[in-house]
Amino acid sequence: MSNSALYWDSSYEIVLALMEAYPNAKLDEVSLEELNRWIINLPDFADDPILVNDGILKDILREWYEETGF
Repeated sequence: MSNSALYWDSSYEIVLALMEAYPNAKLDEVSLEELNRWIINLPDFADDPILVNDGILKDILREWYEETGF
């Protein structure tokens, strides 16, 4: 993974970082609150956590599903 800063609008890069950090995540069991915590705890996450909303988190989760082939 690169050392680029991650922002809410970098959904694909966030997904790649999540896949690396949580390779065994069961996506159908991940709540939006848990996903939010995982994202803001990523080492390269640099955005303001207060800017997130459910739509952003759902988009990231959907993209993660698509990337893993579910």
